[in-house]
Amino acid sequence: MRIVIAGGGTGGHVIPALAIAQQLKKQFGAEVLFIGTARGIETRLVPQAGFRLELIQVGALKNVSLMTRAKTMFDLPRAIAASSRMLSEFDPEVVIGVGGYASGPAMVAAIRRRLPTLAFEPNVVPGFANRMIARWVSAAAVHFEETCRYFPNCRVTGVPVREAFFAIPARVGDAPTLLVFGGSQGARAINQAMIESLAGLREKIPGIHIIHQTGQRDYDHVLAAYQQSGISGEVHKFIDDMPGTFGRADLLVCRSGASTVGEITAAGKPAIFVPFPAAADDHQNVNARALERAGAAVVVEESNLGAAYLVDTIAALIGDARRLQSMSAAARSLAHPKAVEEIAEMVRKLAGLDPNL
Repeated sequence: MRIVIAGGGTGGHVIPALAIAQQLKKQFGAEVLFIGTARGIETRLVPQAGFRLELIQVGALKNVSLMTRAKTMFDLPRAIAASSRMLSEFDPEVVIGVGGYASGPAMVAAIRRRLPTLAFEPNVVPGFANRMIARWVSAAAVHFEETCRYFPNCRVTGVPVREAFFAIPARVGDAPTLLVFGGSQGARAINQAMIESLAGLREKIPGIHIIHQTGQRDYDHVLAAYQQSGISGEVHKFIDDMPGTFGRADLLVCRSGASTVGEITAAGKPAIFVPFPAAADDHQNVNARALERAGAAVVVEESNLGAAYLVDTIAALIGDARRLQSMSAAARSLAHPKAVEEIAEMVRKLAGLDPNL
């Protein structure tokens, strides 16, 4: 079986794509080709995972300046043509679009070549790339039932999560540990709030250890703040082994994109969610509130992300072992442990392979 997976840009696109690729390779011995762009995180994560990556040149069309939009429109025909050449050379049975810059051109090329296509969409309202090709794809795997109104042959599978998140052992260690991250590119609001909270956290939780992924742009500033605070902490631009790092933490402070939510439920980790307020269709707030209603998380709006409130919220949770256990169980109850297997089965059917394989 030969499969193309197209898309990327952020960890939210690439990490589920890698989970799908790994399952297809494991289950069917699939050869997988990724199509991405040079500006996306796929340039690092895909080769690290051992998969081949080809690049096309295309940018964003949504929430960008007129000049950027014009450049993207100029690049788009060439990106579609380049994708078509890649598909011709690789000759895949199925093309999977996971959203992001490269997804649109590659999926358009696949649809034009009448190849079977599968759209993966983890949010309630599809992202721009998936929305543009929704009516023409062969099938879609989604996280929310409401999303099926956009796609034909739609199935609710949940978000594919790497197996390592389901295999995280019980937390071992004495020091209460907090993991803070804002997605693959970081989150300035969370970074700044944590800097302002360090003194209060050291006072209220003297033994606390903090693992903080900052993203590239805020790394130096955040690192300096931790060094000056005297608090026990690790500061990283990016964390490659996120499942292992989840396993070291008692509590998470993070955004609430669909992939992050999927990983948190798989790992059964309590979380304080800070939804990104500018997310399309407010989907991060929708995700976060669903877990909060289930008792798996606490939501802090970015507008309320003051140091005093954040310190009090973290201290109240990390000091209450019984509540953390309850939140952990509630999170795990919302997981989709068979998501990647269900998507692999959809791919098998689209490829026309024998079900006994």
